Amino acid sequence: MKKQKNKLAGLQKRKAISGYLFISPFILGFLVFMFKPLMQSLWMSFCNVELGAASFNPVFQGIDNYIYAFTVDPEYNRLLVEEITRMMIYSLAIIVFSFFVALILNQKFKGRALVRAIFFLPVILSSGVILGLETDNQLMAALEQTIEQTASNVSITAALENILRTAGVGVRAFEKVFEIIDNIYDVAIASGIQIIIFLSGLQTISSSMYEAAEIEGCTKWESLWKITFPMISSLFLVNWIYTVIDFCMRSDNEVIEKIQDVMISQMKYGLASAMSWVYFVLILAFIGLSSVIISRGVYYYD
Repeated sequence: MKKQKNKLAGLQKRKAISGYLFISPFILGFLVFMFKPLMQSLWMSFCNVELGAASFNPVFQGIDNYIYAFTVDPEYNRLLVEEITRMMIYSLAIIVFSFFVALILNQKFKGRALVRAIFFLPVILSSGVILGLETDNQLMAALEQTIEQTASNVSITAALENILRTAGVGVRAFEKVFEIIDNIYDVAIASGIQIIIFLSGLQTISSSMYEAAEIEGCTKWESLWKITFPMISSLFLVNWIYTVIDFCMRSDNEVIEKIQDVMISQMKYGLASAMSWVYFVLILAFIGLSSVIISRGVYYYD
């Protein structure tokens, strides 16, 4: 028994070493290229940066930049609340969408490889150059305008929303749901990596487990909750962290736009650094808290 425990401990140790070797390029790259600028940004957040013809002089002034961001700036607090709320809603929508798409793609049907490739296209389309072409494409903009004109501004979701608002049924909740439906393209284009991760996890589940459950009289719905969810529950945590971080790096993030405006247009580098660090710490705290909550429902198996 003791020999078996030592063997298991040695296996876990080798796995840990392999994991650290796998992430070592990122750790080295972070220490060499990113750690110093990160600390400089933190120092600048406590300073008033004075710019000269060929000088860059940070003058320490304590937490004045943080006080200004929270108490004087008219937009920063509102943008923080709006973006963090939008991040939670859209991240949840992306997780749900990617999970059910992965369930569909895991089924056996003709042309499955082609369909999987199509759903992975958002990862390619969301890359820098193609995303820029999509954003600045005049043809796409003209096509969108033509579709809106020919549709006579008729929206099914808007009509349903008006009906529910008139009836007084869950107005605020349904507004968010309809907002996500109207922006399903954004949800789909941000779900490529998550679909692949869920799909890889689903393929590791042995078919014999489902066969045994079916013999015992287990329905498909029960198999989903009793087998599928527990077996890939750890991937929900991975995808959640990835989705939150990916959302914070979106080009339409109003907090980032605000920080860029303060830094570039107003040339207040200290204030921009303070705003960046506040946003970074809030996102880090949110990831930590949500990870603790999700980890309680994660099932780990050997």
